[in-house]
Amino acid sequence: MTERGQRKERVGTVVSDKMDKTVVVSVERNFVHATYGRIVRDTTKYVAHDEKDECRIGDRVKIVETRPLSKTKRWRVATIVERAK
Repeated sequence: MTERGQRKERVGTVVSDKMDKTVVVSVERNFVHATYGRIVRDTTKYVAHDEKDECRIGDRVKIVETRPLSKTKRWRVATIVERAK
């Protein structure tokens, strides 16, 4: 049996749960700007598959890369790190 490559993992906040078994997760990353040396905040939204439909807006979740599940879904929810308050 062959090993799969390392799958990418991200931790972000659920910003939309309106769809069936799908959530939109906003992931922030901080990096130093190449020219100006200033710390820049970049936000990316990922569409992720939530099989049990248990994520709610504001939850912190870990998502992992997976095969394409639809036109925009290439991630799935691995765990809920922290529930929304």
